[in-house]
Amino acid sequence: MSTRSAFRQRSLDDAGTPLVDTTFCIIDVETTGGTPRDGAITEIGAVRLRGGVCEATFSSLVDPGMPIPSFITELTGIRTDMVDGAPPFRAVAADLVEFVGDAVIVGHNVRYDLGFLGAELERSGHRRFENASVCTLALARRLVRAEVPNCRLGTLADALRLDHRPSHRALDDALATGDLLMVLLDRAGSHGVLGLDDLLDWPRLAGHPHIAKLRLTESLPHAPGVYLFRDRVGNVLYVGKATDLRARVRSYFSSDDRRKVGDLLRSTTSIDHEVGVHPLAAAVREVRLIAEHLPRFNSHATRWRSMAYVCLGHEPFPRLIVTRSPPPPGTVYLGPLPSAAAAHRAIEAITTVVPLRRCTTKVPESGLGQLELDGLGTPPRPACTAAQLGVASCPCSGSISREEYARLCDTIRAGVAAHPEVLLDPLRSRIIELATGQHFERAAELRDRAATLADAIHRRRRLEAWRRPARVVVELPDGRGAEIIHGMLGRCWEPGGRPAGPDRPSAVPGGPIPREEVYERLSIGTEVERIR
Repeated sequence: MSTRSAFRQRSLDDAGTPLVDTTFCIIDVETTGGTPRDGAITEIGAVRLRGGVCEATFSSLVDPGMPIPSFITELTGIRTDMVDGAPPFRAVAADLVEFVGDAVIVGHNVRYDLGFLGAELERSGHRRFENASVCTLALARRLVRAEVPNCRLGTLADALRLDHRPSHRALDDALATGDLLMVLLDRAGSHGVLGLDDLLDWPRLAGHPHIAKLRLTESLPHAPGVYLFRDRVGNVLYVGKATDLRARVRSYFSSDDRRKVGDLLRSTTSIDHEVGVHPLAAAVREVRLIAEHLPRFNSHATRWRSMAYVCLGHEPFPRLIVTRSPPPPGTVYLGPLPSAAAAHRAIEAITTVVPLRRCTTKVPESGLGQLELDGLGTPPRPACTAAQLGVASCPCSGSISREEYARLCDTIRAGVAAHPEVLLDPLRSRIIELATGQHFERAAELRDRAATLADAIHRRRRLEAWRRPARVVVELPDGRGAEIIHGMLGRCWEPGGRPAGPDRPSAVPGGPIPREEVYERLSIGTEVERIR
């Protein structure tokens, strides 16, 4: 199956709770002014809307327990004598809480209304509202600000010709806010705001410079899988995986402010996806798609090209060398490392502990310092500079026998394969020695080399540990499962199903792991460890 043929359009339900099925409770409060700490509510108005239809209203004057300032009376028309016989807030609190229920609370500057309501609820022995909330003021600033002189409720009611007009009385203002909400939801729909999750995210998304492309996320479901950003000719720009495809891709329009994300969105004209049945399936599919397309915005694609191995050569008196290709089976090796520079740092770390030769002179089998020249022996050569400094062996000068040199190679073999402490412990001691002697720059350089070596050894051991078992079956409590063969993913299955065998050949233990398999094996290991 091709990548594109596995993609499918999703229903509106995949966007979360559809807005048409969401119950909104629009609330407006009139107060004595001031702050929730020193003020009080004088009137509450609330409207329950579902699918654009008013289901019920709630309205009550409230005795604030204090005089109403004259400027508030001028603004709202509510006088102190009007609320003298009204119930205190604690008498209407239970009815209000029941009316709101689990609806999404809406207000024009909703933080103001929730601030006063929260303070009054706490004083009355109730919990503050924990409902999701939507602010029509914030939505209006994003969606219609260019069409109006300001975003006051009255201004918006006139400009948008709302059915209800605000009057600074609670129920009138709540009804007008409800009308405004419906207009704004219609506007937001053209930007891909289809479900409640979209709506709650919209105020922080709407200011993004590429917000017009948010509509490209309309078909993404709330499900695990992989996603692909494509340019105008269909080339894959970026591949990623997510436990929630819709939420992850939409996050690129909000919290993710890395410079390359802006470049990515600027080049993107479509977003495809595949839904995975298992976390391992998504992780492996991501890696395989990156290997297939080498997208320019995926760092893995760049790393694949620059990976390198460190290996111990097979010539007499071998040196540590850097190669781009996997060494043959039986070779003492590390890698692949992220780059040739990292490989050379690892070599510097190893040779700090194990003084292998560094010169490139061809050394005969005997290594006795008698180099062959036209069949005639020549005197031993002088020791190379590194050997004279005591940091390398020099077989050319006859200073080390083949048996002694072989023991050095055995130390490296043990360090990279089974006992990393034989390499890392001396490095730690040397770093401490340099730092104690106040040679801080040299200590820092050796620290970085040692860290590169430690990472390479850890990665090799982790990869080998996953490659060793012939078959591992991973099962989740919900009945899903996966089969891993020598560290590579075979089949994933839904509850009640069984794998039919691996969908690609898997190498058995024996030689260095090819570069294209490294990230797949690491991804599988990470996901399995997380699942466990």
